[in-house]
Amino acid sequence: QVQLVESGGGLVQAGGSLRLSCAASGRTFSRYAMGWFRQAPGKEREFVAAISWSGGSTYYADSVKGRFTISRDNAKNTVYLQMTSLKPEDTAVYYCLADRVWGVVLSGGAPDYWGQGTQVTVSS
Repeated sequence: QVQLVESGGGLVQAGGSLRLSCAASGRTFSRYAMGWFRQAPGKEREFVAAISWSGGSTYYADSVKGRFTISRDNAKNTVYLQMTSLKPEDTAVYYCLADRVWGVVLSGGAPDYWGQGTQVTVSS
């Protein structure tokens, strides 16, 4: 059993930075690929970034490539999303997810675990 708890969201001006964290409970965290999705008001949840269980592979949505960096520390059971050059269109609730299957983390389709979300608001 794995539980995911996000933190680090908040209000930031355009051009600013935030770092989100997703802390996982459970001993098998390192066996899971992890990712981040986001959902803006009135929009569908969309993929942001993913990282393999070892951290050796990462993948990003085109909209955040070059601005966001996903990383993980398996010793701390935590995955991070460093967000820079934030834009108002990055405003959303950000969710982390975990699954043993890489494709599920990329698609967001019925992963083993979702976090509860953390709000990110970027003002213009």
